[in-house]
Amino acid sequence: MKPYVIGIAGGSASGKTSIVNALKKFFNDNLTVLYFDDYYKDLSDLSYEERSRVNFDHPDAFDLDLLAEHLNLLKQGKTIIKPIYDFTKHNRSEKTEVLAAAPIILVDGLFTLAVESICSCCDLRLYVDTPADIRFIRRLERDMLERGRSLESVKKQYLTTVRPMHEQFVEPSKYKADLIVPNNVGYDTAVDVIISKIYSKLQ
Repeated sequence: MKPYVIGIAGGSASGKTSIVNALKKFFNDNLTVLYFDDYYKDLSDLSYEERSRVNFDHPDAFDLDLLAEHLNLLKQGKTIIKPIYDFTKHNRSEKTEVLAAAPIILVDGLFTLAVESICSCCDLRLYVDTPADIRFIRRLERDMLERGRSLESVKKQYLTTVRPMHEQFVEPSKYKADLIVPNNVGYDTAVDVIISKIYSKLQ
């Protein structure tokens, strides 16, 4: 039986990964996840200052060919060695991760539905829809606490790239979704629906 591929998209800090983690907890080893963020292009040829000025909120910032290749290998039941991204350095880590195929493959990222080569591979397409003010507050807290960013750098990035790229690429992609998950108060009911849908397809 070929793997069941689920694509999850939504704005930055919309709650995509929280839903992925809930599904991982339920399905355990029957599920493997490809994170878009790990496929940012290698920018080792640029200085830290130059990397910090890159528009990381545009699809061109990602190695989409490698992501599509790895997704297709997982669909064939093959193991991949995928990159790992280091947000504190604005660059790929020197470490990699071995990722085995599983009956369920999740692709989690801003542009999962916006990039046709990835979207077309998905059997179920989800979009996590969260109000912009909530997403900004979550992003601010996350980037300052987990990624070593300053308040000013987070605000500048949000206004110059995050918001305009969301409006240009991410928001329009929700109309490709099979299910839009509102995440302003919680997502437990949506996760139950998604689990039921996955079960019906696997059976």
